[in-house]
Amino acid sequence: MRPVNGRPEDTRYAVVVPTVGRPSLYRCLEALADSLARAGAGRRPERVVLVHDRPAPGGGVPDLPVPEALRDVTLVVPGRARGPAAARNTGAGVAAEDAVPWLVFLDDDVVPSAHWAEDLAHDLAGASPTTAAVAARIEVPLPEGRSPTDGERNTAALATARWITADMAVRWEAFQAAGGFDERFRRAFREDADLALRLTAGGWTIDDGRRRTAHPPRDADRWISLRQQAGNGDDVLMRRLHGPDWRERAAAPPGRLSRHRAVTAAGAAALGCALAGRRRAAAVCGALWCAGTAEFALARILPGPRSRAEVADMILTSTAIPPAATWHWLRGLLAHRAERPRGPARPPAAGAAPASAAGRREAVS
Repeated sequence: MRPVNGRPEDTRYAVVVPTVGRPSLYRCLEALADSLARAGAGRRPERVVLVHDRPAPGGGVPDLPVPEALRDVTLVVPGRARGPAAARNTGAGVAAEDAVPWLVFLDDDVVPSAHWAEDLAHDLAGASPTTAAVAARIEVPLPEGRSPTDGERNTAALATARWITADMAVRWEAFQAAGGFDERFRRAFREDADLALRLTAGGWTIDDGRRRTAHPPRDADRWISLRQQAGNGDDVLMRRLHGPDWRERAAAPPGRLSRHRAVTAAGAAALGCALAGRRRAAAVCGALWCAGTAEFALARILPGPRSRAEVADMILTSTAIPPAATWHWLRGLLAHRAERPRGPARPPAAGAAPASAAGRREAVS
């Protein structure tokens, strides 16, 4: 390989971070800067692109806290307020100017380890020509001395999730072949699995790297679990795009949607029977609704700290989640009824000419 700036050309990279300006961003960038300083100048990215997805009024970019050590390579650009998939595509288009072989996508709430830059260089240098991406090892620090809350357990699931973009290095050729992230995914959910399934279906591989990145549980209000039910609509889109076996191929847990639909149906039937004067039927359906809701609440309460506030939140949200999940599933069926898959992303033919910077930008626009 031809050396560039004292390192193999194939390990040059740019970092792309979509953000909405959360306080966690500075912690992420500070950890990145510390790791780069430890690794030395030869491990620095060609560019760090921060895509602010909440532009200021008039289209300007709000100020973002960037550590002094990163300011010479950092560029802040406005996003299109269309979610993280679109923001990553915007950042990739900017990074295309540097013609780097690798794009490293980081979430703005992760903390790269002290040896992150050194381990990244190892991960990229060891990638085969058909390696589309190299995933980091995600670690979720949980509190000591008590059981984790429902929200903390949800974050902890990221440590065993497959292909998440909290820290994912993607080869530019593979990213271009896929046409970037599918912007039909407007939330931070399933857009990573969609890209990975298209890449692996085309013959690329996705490897596990040795670099480590922490993803601390975020502070969230009691309604976060209710808002997360919007992901049931994204799951409908995944089925449209990748077929009924997409969960198995993406190693995605089946979830509780079928139970939520049954509980919601029992509750609706109880209400309908009561309005129609059918008391016995209403009582039976109401009992089924109560049993299903209680089972769901207990499944969330028992593994947790069981504090008064946590139990109250679990009871409240466990009552609201089944109808919310059912609603978002029905919304997804309607919204995505005509969607069609983009097809697998295949490796470029041997000897194909690399894309120009303009071609790179077009590939993800």
